[in-house]
Amino acid sequence: MADDKERFSNGSIGSYAAVGDSFTEGVGDPGPDGVFVGWADRLAVLLSDQRPHDDFRYANLAVRGRLLDQIVAEQVARAIELGPDLVTFCAGGNDILRPGSDPDDVAERYEAAVADLRGRVGTVLLCTGFDTRGVPVLRHLRGKIATYTAHVRAIADRHGCPVLDLWSLRSVQDRRAWDADRLHLSPDGHTRVALRAGQVLGLDVPADPDQPWPPEGQRTAAEVRRDNIHWAREYLVPWIGRRLRGESSGDHVEPKRPDLLPLRP
Repeated sequence: MADDKERFSNGSIGSYAAVGDSFTEGVGDPGPDGVFVGWADRLAVLLSDQRPHDDFRYANLAVRGRLLDQIVAEQVARAIELGPDLVTFCAGGNDILRPGSDPDDVAERYEAAVADLRGRVGTVLLCTGFDTRGVPVLRHLRGKIATYTAHVRAIADRHGCPVLDLWSLRSVQDRRAWDADRLHLSPDGHTRVALRAGQVLGLDVPADPDQPWPPEGQRTAAEVRRDNIHWAREYLVPWIGRRLRGESSGDHVEPKRPDLLPLRP
């Protein structure tokens, strides 16, 4: 069975490639240069801190909106070509959100890619889905997401992969862990996921990803209703419109770090 807290000797991971969609690209966590940061970039910093200066290389191949088959064709093949010590493989979420999708079928295709990666690179870290019980609209897909998450954990066991279990990360159940669109993590949410990923890889992380959030004032029913109306108008309706038109937020978007390069200049 895969050990979710896989131990590595200090600095043993000298290169890392992140594979996935908007979650791994870092949408919701904008940097000062306008490029998204996100949990994978933050994990790369934690890993780099274990190495001598300029002796760590990182690529982020993730692109928002990508479906599993696109990720496999575009990113998994590139990750194998790069041959890093670590690959994080988080994919399938956009497929699960599509009407009529079958989590069993998605998981079968996902496992084929995991098997390919495991035979060609070092460690492959897999990611489960989030528990969406408190997320409008997505709460209705909770059963499909739970089924896919169970598949991911079983695949990890069969192939000896550590697991970044997002379903059990309680801190991201707080609304402050999410961006205004309620589909992507906020900077604080991405930070907590990065810390959890570091723990899974056996790193000594600087903070507990599940530490309680500061107390927050109680919102009135009117405030909640006003926020929901604003969210539906600004984010939900455009999101549904893109789905109906067959468009993706990632159309014409390229990976932000397509090569394994030193993290710091």
